[in-house]
Amino acid sequence: MTISGNRKLTSKIELPDEDFEPMPEGDKQRRNLSYTTEALRLWFEKQQNIYVSGNLFIRYEEDLAEKRVSPDLFVVFGMSNEDRVSYTIGKDGGKAPDFVLEVTSKGTVTKDRKENPLIYRDLGVKEYFQYDPSGEYLKPTSLQGVRLENAKYVAIAVSTLPDGTLSLHSEVLGLELHMYPDLSFRFYDPISNQVLRSYAEAEHARFQAELERSFEQQARIEAEAIAEQERNEKLQERLAKEQAEAIAEQANLEKQQAEAIADRANLEKQQAEIAQQLAEQKAQRLAEMLKALGINTDEIL
Repeated sequence: MTISGNRKLTSKIELPDEDFEPMPEGDKQRRNLSYTTEALRLWFEKQQNIYVSGNLFIRYEEDLAEKRVSPDLFVVFGMSNEDRVSYTIGKDGGKAPDFVLEVTSKGTVTKDRKENPLIYRDLGVKEYFQYDPSGEYLKPTSLQGVRLENAKYVAIAVSTLPDGTLSLHSEVLGLELHMYPDLSFRFYDPISNQVLRSYAEAEHARFQAELERSFEQQARIEAEAIAEQERNEKLQERLAKEQAEAIAEQANLEKQQAEAIADRANLEKQQAEIAQQLAEQKAQRLAEMLKALGINTDEIL
């Protein structure tokens, strides 16, 4: 078989876009197929020149309907992200996928391990990964990857994280592929330290974020209301204190005024008594003077 990644192919016959083969087995395969494609589409959605797809025919031999593969997930850099019915290398600038991931099942394990690597190598696929969500068919580990070096596939090193997660680095994607101890799978961005989400997970995260923002806003409003109430209470306490002080000051002033009036009245009384005493003393002296002169004051009165 002659495969060229650069020559332009022109299809001369109508080729089917479906192979009518059964879908992959089991819910785990289905869930992971959905996740892998959705996660990378969301991750690269703002970049117009990255095409992400899966379960789509890749045609690589002119006019030969059987010369095709349908990876569970593939990524092509330098290609528009427009929707396609199939991806024909000859029609798409001779550009083969840069990244391929196969979700292995009982019905696909032989093809994924023996046939597809030869095809992807000859097509020039830079990285080829396999993932077995059941843990039954892919050995020794359920997540494996190879990288194209000098026209040969070389195994990508597997590292084990402290929590038991298997991690393989994709140079093509700039991401890590993580398989957790329960055999679940996620793409991981080591730069932002975040797990890539599916559409449903992204929507749920968005809803949770909005809900948290709503709770935070409500809590902020309640906190502001409590703070305002506390400020009002403190203001009322201050006003009440000032009013009590004003009343006390007024009472003290009134007391001082009453004392001043009493003092004045007492002074006036003392002055009256003194005036009376002076008058009496004056009258007595006058009487004594008259008596000295031989005048009987009793006869005068």
